[in-house]
Amino acid sequence: MKKEVSFLISGILIGALVATCGFALFLRRPKDVSVGGNAQVVLKLGHSLDVSHPVHKAMEFMNERLVELSGGTVEIDIYPSSVLGSEVQCIEQLQNGSLDMTKTSAASVENFLPEMAVFGLPYLFRDEVHYWNVLSGEIGKELLEAMQAKGLRGLCYYDSGSRNFYTKDHPIRTPDDLKGLKIRVMNSRTAMDMVSTLGAAPTPIAWGELYTALAQGAVDGAENNPPSFTTNKHYEICKHFSKDAHTMIPDVLMISTKTWQKLDPQVQKWVQQAADESSVFQRKLWKEKTIQSLEEAKAAGVTIHEVDKSLFAEKVKPMYDAIENEKIKDLVARIRKVKP
Repeated sequence: MKKEVSFLISGILIGALVATCGFALFLRRPKDVSVGGNAQVVLKLGHSLDVSHPVHKAMEFMNERLVELSGGTVEIDIYPSSVLGSEVQCIEQLQNGSLDMTKTSAASVENFLPEMAVFGLPYLFRDEVHYWNVLSGEIGKELLEAMQAKGLRGLCYYDSGSRNFYTKDHPIRTPDDLKGLKIRVMNSRTAMDMVSTLGAAPTPIAWGELYTALAQGAVDGAENNPPSFTTNKHYEICKHFSKDAHTMIPDVLMISTKTWQKLDPQVQKWVQQAADESSVFQRKLWKEKTIQSLEEAKAAGVTIHEVDKSLFAEKVKPMYDAIENEKIKDLVARIRKVKP
């Protein structure tokens, strides 16, 4: 009887171990499965945004195009709203090969590729035309390619507009209004330096935790673009939105180099083409959503403040003198020379 119980327990333990290993293997991608006799590649993509966000919709569009281009043999499983972790955690998963694709702010990539910090420098771009000429030109392509040394392959940029301050109780009309306030920032040294230079206390908090942090008073405000402000319902707490447009930081769609190297060359072409098309699609959605978001915020009782940007730009000038990284210094000089 004791032997039978022992065998039973051993069988249960072995079964549990096999199931656990099987589940772990299931999570690793790309996954090849047989569908109707055809090999199918399923790429797993995780990101932090809400499903109503233009960037999420762009990635859905990319999946649709990828399915069309591949005849249904390649598709993307998209996991939104930080289900698979924060931006930095998703990048780390790409590096170790447990996740195939992610979309993060270039500010988060700064933690892995220091040159990306150039996008976090305030008032670097003259306007939107200058910004996109940089991204679509030689400099933008170089930065995407440089990510490969960190186990990441940049596929394209998504528009993330300009970042602006928004607060619960105190409107930000001049830099002096930021003094003493706790402002949520991304996990970016450049973002922290900028907020400190303006006189506020930078507080890094994961995007998915920000609503609670605002509601509980852990921070007095944050900074982001209008679509992110409304899709995550921060307007329910923050009633002042100041259009200071301090930075223009793109989102970056990337794929793990471990995954990329496993893909057939033809599949690689399909993935890149679908990504490029999704970038164009997203820019159109972004413009529409930005206008809609500002109107939505106003309807919810948010006051939109037009401010003198030159006051903020003057205040952060010392940040450029403090740049020590020679590659970033060079990028700043090259970006300023790019013609509109």
